[in-house]
Amino acid sequence: MAGTEPQDADDDIHQLDPGDRLPRRGVYLLPNLITTGALFAGFFAIVAGMSGNFDAAALAIFSALILDTLDGRVARWTRSESEFGAEYDSLSDMVAFGVAPALVAFTWALSDLGQVGWVVAFIYMACAGLRLARFNAKGDNATFTGLASPSAAAIVASAVWIWSAPDEAASLFASITMAVVTTLVGLLMVSQFSYFSPKTLDLKGRQPFLVLVAIVMVFAIIFAHPPLVLLLCFTAYALSGPAMYVWQRYRGGNGQTGTASK
Repeated sequence: MAGTEPQDADDDIHQLDPGDRLPRRGVYLLPNLITTGALFAGFFAIVAGMSGNFDAAALAIFSALILDTLDGRVARWTRSESEFGAEYDSLSDMVAFGVAPALVAFTWALSDLGQVGWVVAFIYMACAGLRLARFNAKGDNATFTGLASPSAAAIVASAVWIWSAPDEAASLFASITMAVVTTLVGLLMVSQFSYFSPKTLDLKGRQPFLVLVAIVMVFAIIFAHPPLVLLLCFTAYALSGPAMYVWQRYRGGNGQTGTASK
């Protein structure tokens, strides 16, 4: 009709239910809070390392490792996995397991090597970033391709923890050794070696009682001398990839030789 004015669009909005006007947006709080804790631990490790408190820096990196393990499992257990959480976790890992170990190692020992020292620190940090990018693009389930960045960071952190002393500068031998270790673990992160993935462990199902006893024994051994035991454990894990590769090549070579001789 001529006397009827067109209805304002705002009137249509007011007639809608408030829940229908705007899509619900948000993030899952619990797993992202844990990821934030890992990010803070990585940042604290950087600050502690720059202040010369290397024991605290190493402990902060291990705290980030524990929190990084928890956030993924909590997200899966609570069915709160999201693309935002995965991206946030990757950024947190880059800080805690890429930037923090490189700067802690550089502040303690690598800086004494001059330009070589910061190049080594950059190589490690770049390899950590490449490892995380490859993981995000491909994903790993039953096995890891390349040494996981938390394990690489644990080796660097435990080496600094066990070797550093309050108010004492690193020796030239310690600086060179740290440069070699940092470079090797960095290259292992971008290698094609296969590593066992802890994600395959079933922590929700029932386990034999002896498994609990074994876990208690492991904790007792770790607490006997944490930096040394952790260094040995993570170093053994880092070497398991190349060792398995050599073993498979050896078995494959023997198999081909045996077949040809028949």
